[in-house]
Amino acid sequence: MTWRTVRKALDSAWPEPRKKLPPRATALDSYKPVIDEILRADLDAPRKQRHTVTRIFHRLVEEYGTDVSYGMVRYYVAARKPEILAESGRAPREAFVPQTHQPGHEAEVDFGDVTVRLGGELVTCYLFSFRLSYSGKAVHRVFAFCGQEAFFEGHVHALRTLGGSRGARCATTTSRPPSPGYWD
Repeated sequence: MTWRTVRKALDSAWPEPRKKLPPRATALDSYKPVIDEILRADLDAPRKQRHTVTRIFHRLVEEYGTDVSYGMVRYYVAARKPEILAESGRAPREAFVPQTHQPGHEAEVDFGDVTVRLGGELVTCYLFSFRLSYSGKAVHRVFAFCGQEAFFEGHVHALRTLGGSRGARCATTTSRPPSPGYWD
């Protein structure tokens, strides 16, 4: 270890990021335009007539006499095929719909059995879990029984602990405790 390494370690607890090396040339580089043409031609071909990676590899070996491995072709085709689809405008569009929650309007409830060691022996208890969707604040309570009374008592405890409710209604109305229930 040199004094420069020690100085860098004293200056920052985090190491410097590694330098990116330029990509090395491969035996496949001169055949990449050929593979791209095959993939572009497959865009208009019927589904059953499109080239598989194996067929592309065999064409390169038979028609061009290449000395490349199947793995090199497979990795290149896997990376390049989505790019060619995007360039042609035929790629599926990615969509993202953000999930938004207003403060205090939704909560998620789960009520199920858990096994705990109590007094040295395994006992089945029932865990009520209430979590607000906006803030992520949660209230948990363990019950010795799994009746509807425990389910409702868990709600009362959670709402008192979190400061009450304003017009919350349960989206599930079954005779037994749902797992999970959603509040809206």
